Amino acid sequence: MGTDFAIVAQQTNHGPAKTDGRKRRWHQHKVERRTELVDGALEAVRQRGHDVSMDDIAAEIGVSKTVLYRYFVDKNDLTTAVMMRFAQTTLIPNMAAALSSNMDGFDLTREIIRVYVDTVANEPEPYRFVMANSSASKNKVIADSEQIIARMLAVVLRRRMSRAGMNTGGVEPWANLIVGGVQLATHSWITNPRMTSAELIDYLTMLCWNALCGIVEAGGSLSMFNAGPHPSPVLPPTLT
Repeated sequence: MGTDFAIVAQQTNHGPAKTDGRKRRWHQHKVERRTELVDGALEAVRQRGHDVSMDDIAAEIGVSKTVLYRYFVDKNDLTTAVMMRFAQTTLIPNMAAALSSNMDGFDLTREIIRVYVDTVANEPEPYRFVMANSSASKNKVIADSEQIIARMLAVVLRRRMSRAGMNTGGVEPWANLIVGGVQLATHSWITNPRMTSAELIDYLTMLCWNALCGIVEAGGSLSMFNAGPHPSPVLPPTLT
C-alpha cells in the first residue's frame, strides 16, 4: 500500500509540473511566432507602403490572413505591435547610443536631434503606417517610448549639470519639453515636408541650444532666473 501511495503521489506531483512545462513551451512558441509575424509585417510596410492592407501583409509574410488574426485581434493590435517592435529595436537603441556619446554640449545637442529626425526619416513608411492607425494602445506605446527617451535625456542633463555645480531641479520638464517638441516637429515635417531634414535639424538645434544656454547662464536656478533682467534680444544690424 505504501508503494501505491508513492506512485499516486508521484503522479499527482508530476502531472501539474508537466502541464505547466507544456504551457510555458506553448506560450514561448506563441511569443516567438508573434515576434516573427511582427517583423514580417514591418518588412511588408517597408516594401509595400504605409497604406498596406492585412491581405498585403499576409501575402508578403507568406501566411494566410487567418494566421494573422490568430495572433492579433485586429489591424490596430498589429499596428501597436509594429510600433513597439520599431521602438525597441530601432528608435530607443539609436537614441541611447546618441545620448551615451562623449560629445561637447552643442555637438551632443545636435546629434540627439539628428538621430531622432534621421531615424524617422529613414523609416517613413513604418512611421506613417503607425500614425495612420489610431488606437489607445498604440498611443500608449508612443507615449511610453517618448517617456523612456526623455528619462535618458534627463539623466544626461542631471549628470552634466551636477558636475558643473548647477541646480538640477528642472531636468525632467526640460527633457520632456525637448523630446516632445522634437517629436512633434518631426511628425509635422514628415507629414508635410517644406524643408530638408538637415534644415529641420538645424532649426531645432538653434532653439534647443539657445534654451540650454539660457539655463546654464542661470545655473539652472529658478531664483536666479526670476531675479535677473529679461531684456529683449538685440537684433543683428542687418535686421534693424
